[in-house]
Amino acid sequence: MKILITGATGFIGKALTKAMLTAGYEVSIALRKRADMPAHAKQFMVGDFANEPDFSDALNGVDCVVHLAGKAHIIDNNKAKILADFRKINTDLTHHLAKQAVKSGVKRLIFLSSIGVNGNQNNKPFLETDTPNPQEPYAISKYEAEQSLLQLATKNNLEVVIIRPPLVYGNNAPGNFGRLLNWAKNPVPLPLGAVHNVRSLVALDNLVDFIILCTHHQKAKNEIFLIADGQDLSTTQLLQKILTAFNKKTILVPMPTNWMVFAARLIGKQADAVRLFSSLQVDNSKATNLLDWRAKTTLEKQLEKIAKEVLQK
Repeated sequence: MKILITGATGFIGKALTKAMLTAGYEVSIALRKRADMPAHAKQFMVGDFANEPDFSDALNGVDCVVHLAGKAHIIDNNKAKILADFRKINTDLTHHLAKQAVKSGVKRLIFLSSIGVNGNQNNKPFLETDTPNPQEPYAISKYEAEQSLLQLATKNNLEVVIIRPPLVYGNNAPGNFGRLLNWAKNPVPLPLGAVHNVRSLVALDNLVDFIILCTHHQKAKNEIFLIADGQDLSTTQLLQKILTAFNKKTILVPMPTNWMVFAARLIGKQADAVRLFSSLQVDNSKATNLLDWRAKTTLEKQLEKIAKEVLQK
């Protein structure tokens, strides 16, 4: 198969590009500017993603597009402007790319969305059939992109696959996992000894494996999938497992999470704190039942791999 990947220079994109080349796919990548990528991946410079780039050359002969490119972080206190900025890349670019994919005769487009489309937290595992409840501008823009793709699929021959992962962990992961990793590599006493939440995670290797499966599985077309390792745990337990992987120890002080959320609010980090301390579980039974997918690695093995990669630098 001939695959076009957007967002190939990112945390997930680099791993996916490498895995697809290893698996024998013919891989092209659409970039704003030339980047240091594997030699066998053909690069297409399409320019600024915010200005309706021309993907036509990159899409020529492509069987499947894996659309990972998106805007994840904006530092701005104006919520209306934040949503507009997210929409420009996460929603408008997605629709623009999909329309060009239809024109080029692309068979399938895989869109990496976010579990935030379901909501920020829950008391029971999210399902694909749950009513969407995006709370933050990022998740709202992703949900709007999903709706645009699904509507396009009803009017054209383009098959759409939407994947909503929770926290993706691996070496060089951004966000809260990156913070936990830094704390574990340079351990100091932390107030994380009594976080009793339950969160679903997905290992980078598992997500990449699932994306590859979705490029060709017939039953994946026009479906939404929630994907996770199937090994849920608290933030405290996750940090302890990271420390074990790095053969490190530290003191984890039990402190009420509401105190930590309040302190985070004072420094403008409330959203990060909520994600770190709240519960969010995912039911991935649709992926396992419909596509017969099974996680290829465990949390412990992925953490061991991360520690090995970090220590080899």
